[in-house]
Amino acid sequence: MSDAAQPTAAEVRAAAEAVKAALDRHLEAVENRSGEDDPAVYEAFNALATAAEAYDERLYDAYDEVTPFEIPGADDSLPPYAGPEEPNALSVLIRRDYAVVEPQRLLAQTQRIADLERGALERPGSAPVVGASVHAALGVLFGEFEPDEIASRHKEFGLEEGDSTLWVAAADELPEPGEWLSTPFDQADPQRVVCRFDVSSVFDEDDLGDFEDGGELDD
Repeated sequence: MSDAAQPTAAEVRAAAEAVKAALDRHLEAVENRSGEDDPAVYEAFNALATAAEAYDERLYDAYDEVTPFEIPGADDSLPPYAGPEEPNALSVLIRRDYAVVEPQRLLAQTQRIADLERGALERPGSAPVVGASVHAALGVLFGEFEPDEIASRHKEFGLEEGDSTLWVAAADELPEPGEWLSTPFDQADPQRVVCRFDVSSVFDEDDLGDFEDGGELDD
């Protein structure tokens, strides 16, 4: 690092003061928490971690010194497991990100699917036209194939994989039919995650993490 890029003593001091302030806010949030899952405590924890990491970086850049703090990384982002020891039910939450890198391929493939699905080969003109609408094409694609099949064939449909994660969360009992359909993800509780599986380009390889007690994959 060049001298021009190094933080000044004032910047290091400001980063240290930010850590002190974040410590005070975290202690205040803990002292006034409304329960074990108080979001104010979680937010204060993240703010403290961010401030400590910024101070550590500036201290090292300016003075070649480090702090004794262990900054939580991705593998520490979930709180400790607080669900039942013997879950009677579970919820599986999945997120997969894709980039539409070849829209014309997507449009062509989904129009072919629509044509075949509606018997357009026997009755020309009866199938819906996807046209130039990527929105319509995605509706056809995900309406026809299961998410796992799309994941295995994404290149065929002009998609590029991003990060993905799967959470297995414990539940006390199976919800009533239709109970959560209007807000399917609002009840996701990180403290009830039994295990999770992550895939990301930030890892050296696309390894899967399978960790009890709500752990996740190290990078």
